[in-house]
Amino acid sequence: MARFDGRAHDGLRPVTIETGWKKQADGSVLYRAGSTVVLCVASVDEGVKDFLKGRGQGWVTAEYLMHPRAGTRRQSRDGWNGRPLSGRSQEIARLIGRALRAAVDLKALGERTISLDCDVLEADGGTRTASVTGAMVALCLCLDGLQRKGLLSGPVLRTPVAAVSAGIVKGEALLDLAYVEDSAAEIDLNLVATPDGDVVELQCTAEDRPVPRADVDRLVALANGGISALAALQRETLARAGVSLDALVMPKS
Repeated sequence: MARFDGRAHDGLRPVTIETGWKKQADGSVLYRAGSTVVLCVASVDEGVKDFLKGRGQGWVTAEYLMHPRAGTRRQSRDGWNGRPLSGRSQEIARLIGRALRAAVDLKALGERTISLDCDVLEADGGTRTASVTGAMVALCLCLDGLQRKGLLSGPVLRTPVAAVSAGIVKGEALLDLAYVEDSAAEIDLNLVATPDGDVVELQCTAEDRPVPRADVDRLVALANGGISALAALQRETLARAGVSLDALVMPKS
């Protein structure tokens, strides 16, 4: 099956990661995957919420919002003027937070909180995976800043993580679905994983009918190939910004 944009079945959309978009922030990137655009911003606050005080560990959390005109028509702003935050926004924010906490040794971080704000400016499928992958770079920029200020005694990053979607459309397994593909998918999968292929989170949904386990395994393998390419781009982006990813990652025990 020929894809609408000419990509191979295992091809990512064109991805760019631009650092330094928010000068006042502790780390920021503008992440583009095809027509999906997400601004990811990291902020550090000394101290933690009451439930963590005195435990000698930090916290990494995230918020996710869609710009009112991220899609083809304007939608009311989430959480604005008494309107409750949508269940979708809350669910994706929690996914991003879980993914990035898995990447960090919270004890080594100390009693400080890093918040990642992910704002979708343009939506064309894969906004949650773009948010995870972009926020990881923003987090690394933030950790590098803490290291340079002497606020960390050593590396606190266990491993970088990235995320990508995959799905089966008209019987064919495809990587990194744009909206037109995602809306027609028989299986839709989102994978958060490390460059070594270790899984942090797997979300998989079948439409209309149950699907064989072999199809899910095929999509995970396909997505892992995309994770490897995205992890390499994360590393290159950080290097261009003067940040050594290896200096942020804790030695393997």
